[in-house]
Amino acid sequence: MAALAWLLIPLFAVVGAAIWGSWASRNKTIGDVAELAGYARFRDAMERAHTTTPDSARAEREPAAAAGGAATSPSS
Repeated sequence: MAALAWLLIPLFAVVGAAIWGSWASRNKTIGDVAELAGYARFRDAMERAHTTTPDSARAEREPAAAAGGAATSPSS
């Protein structure tokens, strides 16, 4: 019985390696198309948001730039 156990250990290792090998070599290109299309939509949205920002909205987000340049220190 002990000899059978020692023979089953390598058999389970081979079966596990075969399952892992088939999983590791699966076709992974199916998801890439959708992911790349989503990234292209994201880039387009970022370009539109960057080029259509009016100066008034930019001034609200950057008060130092709207105040005329560098921020002054409280001791001045």
